[in-house]
Amino acid sequence: MMKYCLFLIFFLGAACARAQSPTADTSADKLIILVQTDRYIYLNKDTAGKFVAFVGNSIVKQGKTLIKGDSIVLDQKNNIAEAFGNVHINDADSIQTYAQYAKYSGKERKAYLNKKVKLTDGKGVLTTENLEYDTQFKLGKYFNGGKVVNGKTVLTSTEGLYYGESKDVYFKKKVVLTDPEYKIFTDTLLYNINTEITTFVAPSTIYNGKRIIKTSEGFYDLKKKKANFGKRPFIDDSTYTFTANEMAFDDQTGLGEFKGNAVYKSKDTAGGYDIIAGNIKTNNKTNSFLATQKPVLFIKQEKDTILISADTLFSSKLSDLLRTKQVANIRDTNSFDYTFITDTINIKKDSSTNRYFEAYYHVKIYSDSLQAVGDSLFYNLQDSTFRLYKNPVAWTQQNQISGDTIYLFIQNKNPEKIKVFENAMAVSKETEGYFNQVRGNYINGYFKEGKISFLKTKGTPAENVYYAADDYKKLVGVNKSNADLINVYFDDGKPKRVVFVNNLSGTMFPMKQVNHEEIKVKKFMWLDDKRPKSKFEILAY
Repeated sequence: MMKYCLFLIFFLGAACARAQSPTADTSADKLIILVQTDRYIYLNKDTAGKFVAFVGNSIVKQGKTLIKGDSIVLDQKNNIAEAFGNVHINDADSIQTYAQYAKYSGKERKAYLNKKVKLTDGKGVLTTENLEYDTQFKLGKYFNGGKVVNGKTVLTSTEGLYYGESKDVYFKKKVVLTDPEYKIFTDTLLYNINTEITTFVAPSTIYNGKRIIKTSEGFYDLKKKKANFGKRPFIDDSTYTFTANEMAFDDQTGLGEFKGNAVYKSKDTAGGYDIIAGNIKTNNKTNSFLATQKPVLFIKQEKDTILISADTLFSSKLSDLLRTKQVANIRDTNSFDYTFITDTINIKKDSSTNRYFEAYYHVKIYSDSLQAVGDSLFYNLQDSTFRLYKNPVAWTQQNQISGDTIYLFIQNKNPEKIKVFENAMAVSKETEGYFNQVRGNYINGYFKEGKISFLKTKGTPAENVYYAADDYKKLVGVNKSNADLINVYFDDGKPKRVVFVNNLSGTMFPMKQVNHEEIKVKKFMWLDDKRPKSKFEILAY
């Protein structure tokens, strides 16, 4: 009854004040009025206007905004309330604000809170020492340091702007976001308490375990673990770096996509690989990638990096491939009949060689010692062998080797040997217009110090065209021969001696007494125009 009487006295006093001022706003929800108090002190001074002090369990309100405090002083003339001790502002049951002191302006509908300030929407909690809160627009501001806690996510900054309607918080200056999986440092950040989406609008650094991400545009959804970054973000992991014009990834599925001048670089300078492409899709769970839009693969070596380009590049774990497909262990046999070899490769899942690459359409390979082209390619780090399919061609110095299928073996970072299956042909340019040639069903070749040293050709029969020169390197004749097996020995990459094994037949012709076009081996072709001449040709294709 006492509280009701106090309210009545105050209400009448307020009514009198309005009656004395014909210009006063008579809208009830624009005035701060008393709800309850233990006792009050009413003071009227002509110089200062009307003041009422409420002491003990005091509550005043304006519209749907309730202001509680141990004591409240109301300036009726200016429609201002000052609350002291255990202040609580209840803004329409949507936003709750706490402090030890608050000054509330009914005209502006703004509260200025100090000391142990806390604002909460029932989910996120903002704490600071000084806060400006607008109840009309549900807008909170702090300028001297604040912290927002939302579940396990903690954000701190020097300045902050809280939007109660959208649940967005705009952080500025020395912003730090800490999450169980992430830590973010930036100067400006937008965070939504409901969606837990972090939006980046300034240079930012994200730490995720051993992975560091640098970006200045994009968003990260902390709830769904999805991210999308623009303006050429950069990833630095313990084993690689990755950059692109745009990147997006989903940490729950492990899928990622990198668009526009995407560059993946392995930190293993001697045994790793790099990729550049217009588009690279990755799967972290299977440790695989698919590169399109002019992809180029760099297989790094100490001296002679191998470059591979194709329309499409794919790579994954070799151990995963072996669960569904047999891979021939071609290093363990000298036979040409690899089609029938089905022994799979034993490999440790955590080995650095547990990887294979596939390339499709318009494949090109370039290294200083060897170049090749083909329709498709398979390569794994376990046996270090390039398998080229469908009309492949390989070159080393002035030598060209072609066939239906080619295996190029790499050992100690250099070409070791080459095997060619069906329609196998080796051509070596002797001088302009004249070519040493050998053709058969299969060719087996060996390299020494990066140069071809020996070729063995098997056929039914094998064919050979060989030009002989005198001591002055002048051509004196050409030998057209057939045999079951033809061995060619090289010196400094050039054929020097030919040995025929079983069923030899042949003729030696003087240079001017033979049609050099007619004696060429079957389906002869010199494809130097298809040969990659430099690494820049691969990069610019």
